[in-house]
Amino acid sequence: MKRENQSSVSEFLLLGLPIWPEQQAVFFTLFLGMYLITVLGNLLIILFIRLDSYLHTPMFFFFSHLALTDISLSSVTVPKMLLSMQTQDQSIPYAGCVTQMYFFIFSTDLDNFLLTSMAYDRYVAICHPLRYTTIMKEGLCNLLVAVSWILSCTNALSHTLFLAQLSFCADNTIPHFFCDLVALLKLSCSDISLNELVIFTVGQAVITLPLICILISYGHIGVTILKAPSTKGIVKALSTCGSHLSVVSLYYGTIIGLYFLPSSSASSDKDIIASVMYTVITPLLNPFIYSLRNRDIKGALKRLFNRATVLPQ
Repeated sequence: MKRENQSSVSEFLLLGLPIWPEQQAVFFTLFLGMYLITVLGNLLIILFIRLDSYLHTPMFFFFSHLALTDISLSSVTVPKMLLSMQTQDQSIPYAGCVTQMYFFIFSTDLDNFLLTSMAYDRYVAICHPLRYTTIMKEGLCNLLVAVSWILSCTNALSHTLFLAQLSFCADNTIPHFFCDLVALLKLSCSDISLNELVIFTVGQAVITLPLICILISYGHIGVTILKAPSTKGIVKALSTCGSHLSVVSLYYGTIIGLYFLPSSSASSDKDIIASVMYTVITPLLNPFIYSLRNRDIKGALKRLFNRATVLPQ
């Protein structure tokens, strides 16, 4: 039998942020500024890590990949939102919407797995400091990143393939600023029970299992810190994982509030605001959290500026 196209919708309409038309210019300038700072800040972090040999450690290896993922996460959603604000064109092609959804899920999942790898790195550094260099070898770090990419790609691809089997009929309006999977499923006129099953099992596992691993790692870290013989040891241990813990709290706090706490139909605006938090605000703050709270990054900045002042002479 000849396979028919499952979708009769050629494009979707993204309603965007819940703001008044007269506020468009202000929010366009605000989000454009935040996006440029996000891209520049994370690129600078990657550059510092690449140029400074003192930062060639497993922790900053993972952080450089996290910075790259944050750039991807913002670039998947923000440019289209800015374009819609500027041109007043809210349409997005069907293929473009599915592609955006794929890369959004991929970037979000990759963030989860990289944060888990960073938590394991902190666990080994604090709980097994004498074996740190033998455990966290370059091969293991590359393996953890590779597995993170493969799992993220597989999960995003599974949701995309199941979505491609659905039919979309009359309603093509998405009450969001990007093509969110849940919002797309609500528009489908097909049976979405299989899609919901995949979200409930695989989708939630991608969020909950990394979070459990992070909590277990920090549980062991907490026990080790309490056994520290001196206050100096406690302060040193906290300084090594404070930045990562701040990022984890900001990221997972928003995710849990958006996807795990019950919401009503009247809370769609709150869902959009929560989405802005982890797609725009979190990638924006990550470079500042690591640069302001981490002595190694501060040291790299000083060494880079010292080189810049010495070279002209």
